[in-house]
Amino acid sequence: MAKSPKSSLTELPRRQFIAATGAALCSFATIGTTPLSAGTLQTKPCGKIPLGFDNFSIRALKWNASELLDFAGKQKVDSLLLSDLDVYENHQKNYLGDLANKASDLGIVVHAGTGSICPTAGRWNDKWGTPEEHLRLGIRIASELGSPVFRCYLGGEKDRRTEGGIQKHIDRTVEVLKKVKSAALDANVKIAVENHAGDMQARELVALIEAAGPEFVGATIDSGNATWTLEDPLENLKILGPHAVSSGIRDSTAWLTDTGARVAWNAVGDGLVDWVQYTELFAKLCPGVPFQLEIISGFNKPFDFQKDQFWAAYPNVKAVDYEAFLRLARRGEPVAAGGANDPEFQMKELLSSLTYCRDVLKIGIKGS
Repeated sequence: MAKSPKSSLTELPRRQFIAATGAALCSFATIGTTPLSAGTLQTKPCGKIPLGFDNFSIRALKWNASELLDFAGKQKVDSLLLSDLDVYENHQKNYLGDLANKASDLGIVVHAGTGSICPTAGRWNDKWGTPEEHLRLGIRIASELGSPVFRCYLGGEKDRRTEGGIQKHIDRTVEVLKKVKSAALDANVKIAVENHAGDMQARELVALIEAAGPEFVGATIDSGNATWTLEDPLENLKILGPHAVSSGIRDSTAWLTDTGARVAWNAVGDGLVDWVQYTELFAKLCPGVPFQLEIISGFNKPFDFQKDQFWAAYPNVKAVDYEAFLRLARRGEPVAAGGANDPEFQMKELLSSLTYCRDVLKIGIKGS
């Protein structure tokens, strides 16, 4: 039987959304390597993971950067990923400086971000100029906000199916990144390329980082997007974690179908990811990197790998990675779609995830 999506929130005025507060934050503790149920958690100190969220989690509310900071402050999170350039009223130095001061007063580290920087990718657009101009603008914005990173991505799953495959787009992205190396190093801003929407598997993104230059390029690790490249999020973390400088975190459910599998994204704690093991490994591999929730629930997507033509887009997939995904999918049950674009549903999914991270996983630095 399909799981039903969470019931939507009762209608609340916008100011009540901003006033909503999360559960108390505790010092971070992690769990031993033996999987345990939530009811039998046995914790041991292992450092602290900062907790935050990506504004895309509540995209339907269309809040600007200042409003998002207000909400983040009420939630007592440690970080906020502003993952697009339209979230700002303008890109002037004084305005960005005011946002930086506001974030500092709230005790929030801002991570700045944008979309595609690959000129051959399907998601690329020239709104912010050439790819190089786009990146230079983002580096400046990040620097003036006090962001240590500028998050971006290559493209999406469809780019794997174009002539030349994903490698052609990886090569072009590397070319673009190299053009801004000195600007990034001078600004002390690391370009954080995400494994995004099924574009690159973890091994492919590591190869991109190493080709561009790990001294100024790192990864935005996205646990949900791992399942869109037929990866188990935990195995993705093992490969990509050492390169991570930012993150986008959510749960996933996968289940087998007659033609392959389907994948649904969930609030943290509602899917198949073993978050006890994930957060323990995250703390070890990604020290200081914030655990930023990017919750995108309410739909599911097919991956028809039983069809021969599917594999043309995945010529270099390792059997060990594919088998790990299959083990995950064999445990899953169908998740019903619904609510993906509803602002109340988005808010409920984010707040549920924040509560789970604090109360069950014991992550986050600030007190309640």
